[in-house]
Amino acid sequence: MLNQINRRKLVQAAAAGLGMVTLSRVLTACRATETLPPTATPDSTATQDDANMDETVLAETVPTEPSDETPVVYMTTEITSEALMAIYAALGRPATGHVAFKISTGERGGNYYLSPDLIKDLVQSVDGTIVECNTAYGGSRADTESHRQVAQEHGFTAIADVDIMDAEGAISLPVANGKHLTEDVVGANFGNYDFVVVLSHFKGHAMAGFGGAIKNMSIGIASSMGKSLIHSAGTATTGFGMGTPQDDFLESMAEAAKAVADYEGDHILYINVMNHLSVDCDCDSHPATPTMADIGILASLDPVALDKACVDLVYAAPDGADLIERMESRNGIHALDHAAEIGLGSQTYELTAI
Repeated sequence: MLNQINRRKLVQAAAAGLGMVTLSRVLTACRATETLPPTATPDSTATQDDANMDETVLAETVPTEPSDETPVVYMTTEITSEALMAIYAALGRPATGHVAFKISTGERGGNYYLSPDLIKDLVQSVDGTIVECNTAYGGSRADTESHRQVAQEHGFTAIADVDIMDAEGAISLPVANGKHLTEDVVGANFGNYDFVVVLSHFKGHAMAGFGGAIKNMSIGIASSMGKSLIHSAGTATTGFGMGTPQDDFLESMAEAAKAVADYEGDHILYINVMNHLSVDCDCDSHPATPTMADIGILASLDPVALDKACVDLVYAAPDGADLIERMESRNGIHALDHAAEIGLGSQTYELTAI
């Protein structure tokens, strides 16, 4: 079994260029040698065979040289509170002031949302507040009282204050040069925070194909009305946008995310946790059982690079077929294409293990 050091070296081998052939070889070498349950951790010692495999993969890898402009995506294969703290520190952008942690508190009945035990230390280390907005599709989080109850049931109120940001209304953020949106309508309390940590559970999604940082900061921060605007590509402030052309919806999601990023400037960072990789979202009360193993935690100051790295890791995984089908059947990568086109971030990145 590969130990953690060798796994890190294997990931670092693909760090600079991240061509899919290189990444696939690296991840397959890691994953083919071990099959871990979600809560397991690798052994702390490596065999000589492990070392030989490490050297072979490194010898086969010829990464391209990144430019100074290439965003860095940090990665760890550990999924622990300690690893989450370490990857946050690696970003070098301390969350200060009144800090919002945008997570999904999960629909009642679901069980793959981020564990409060996993995120507790990081949230409490900066005296953060967990923030959410009400849904536009009904369910158990469609109104503030019910939403707070679900957050309590799922353990989030036990670790931090929870703010349903659109409980008292909404505010509008401008969308610069949007194709579909002129504004992003977010919870009114969003303006009360000095810094935002977009802490996302990367997984599939029934409409978007996948959910990561961009979905979490667009639909997740949008008020109920704002969610309807995104889903309808700017044509309606109520409802769920059924019948909206798929690419228009994906582009609107990217535009809303850009509005949030522009508003926050350097007071925002992005972390994706790649565990419990169901094809369904945490907003699903009966999500499908994951058919692939956990991958790790990734973080970046560029949300497009971060989501693209996660997508690439799914494609490179030997057991990612179901999630790949979900992403492709919804044309999910188009959200990243549009996000890059409008200047939200880059799909080229340097993957760096910590």
